Amino acid sequence: MVAEQDETTPRHPQAKKGRPTPKRSEAEANRRNRVTVPKDRKEAARQSRERLRVEREQQRQALLNGDERRLPLRDKGPVRRFTRDYMDSRWTMAEFFLPYAVVVLVLSIVRNPMLQLVAQLLFLLFFVLVILDSVRLGLGLRKTLAERFPNDNTRGAVAYGLMRTLQMRRLRLPKPQVKRGERP
Repeated sequence: MVAEQDETTPRHPQAKKGRPTPKRSEAEANRRNRVTVPKDRKEAARQSRERLRVEREQQRQALLNGDERRLPLRDKGPVRRFTRDYMDSRWTMAEFFLPYAVVVLVLSIVRNPMLQLVAQLLFLLFFVLVILDSVRLGLGLRKTLAERFPNDNTRGAVAYGLMRTLQMRRLRLPKPQVKRGERP
């Protein structure tokens, strides 16, 4: 008598399978039994929404706590972690861009033409300083990434870090893990 071989166990490609081929009706019955489809569409949609809600909540908690396992894909990995730490450890002009823009907007509403002109000129000067600071930071980060991660894919990491600097430190997600002045 031939011993029946389990379907999941690997076998040699030239060897016989060791069991008879199932009848079509039996194969179709097995296929139908394996798939678990909810009986009700509304119930399936509700389960799907609930599962997505739980996953989003886990990702949000990971962003707040810095849990590396549950972060969204754009924030995962040692390269992105180093990029976050590199940018969070420095003072940058870009993080003050939004508050400065609000101040300039308020000053431009004032009816004094001289004050409006000064506010616009200071805004342009600040804008140029932000660009120069971003170029300096980007070049430094690119060089450091090439030294630390020579064999890893660092594509997009510099842009990721520069976008992070545009946010005020308190509002950054994932939360900063290093203090200013510390080196990652």
